Amino acid sequence: MKIKQPEPFLFEAGPRAVLLLHGFTGHSADVRMLGRYLEKKGYTCYAPIYSGHGLTPEDIVKTSPENWWEDAQEAFQYLVDKGYEEIAVAGLSMGAVFSLKLALEENVKAVIPMCAPMIFDNKHRLEKAFQFYARNFKQIEGKNEATIQREVDALMEKMPPIFETIAKSNKQLRDEVDRIDVPILIAQARKDVVINPESANYLYEHAQSTKKELIWYEKSGHVVTIGPEKDQLHEDIYKFLQSLDWEQ
Repeated sequence: MKIKQPEPFLFEAGPRAVLLLHGFTGHSADVRMLGRYLEKKGYTCYAPIYSGHGLTPEDIVKTSPENWWEDAQEAFQYLVDKGYEEIAVAGLSMGAVFSLKLALEENVKAVIPMCAPMIFDNKHRLEKAFQFYARNFKQIEGKNEATIQREVDALMEKMPPIFETIAKSNKQLRDEVDRIDVPILIAQARKDVVINPESANYLYEHAQSTKKELIWYEKSGHVVTIGPEKDQLHEDIYKFLQSLDWEQ
């Protein structure tokens, strides 16, 4: 079965822009509903797709976390080049890490990290998440169990350097969180099994932002943007954005 390749999206609506960043193994569909919601509320939304993502698990292995971070930086610059002067950044999981890094390096209006991995206490969480993703992808392709197992095993042998780089990057960011001073809305799923949910408390306690909020989504799992409380998440993000001191 051929799987349709997802594409980046740009929903232009107004002068206030929001960059939407997906997570590891994800793609733009993970934030599309949020983008459409905010577009209807007058916000321009742009979501890129990192190198190797939205294709096959093997394509991810051909790239690196450094490539994905460059993609996030280029996405922010894309909005700047299009003339947007006020840009908020919302990111999911690894995208949340990138959103926080952008808040440290760029002129970001506000940052909205969703399920951000600040406490990386179990590398097996990430390994299991990737393995689940790879198996699911190959099942959708219609491959038999023997083929799936063989291909997933081959993938897992190549993944340790990527896992190690992600863990190192997360740790470096954790040590710099106390430099974040832009308005921040932290969204965390209570049933998150991919990261330690206590990451949200760490981020809230250490961010130096004078305007900061932490909202828990009690019924949701890691991909909170498409979970059972997505509508509430959309409303909370919109309310937060509306509370900012926009110039336009």
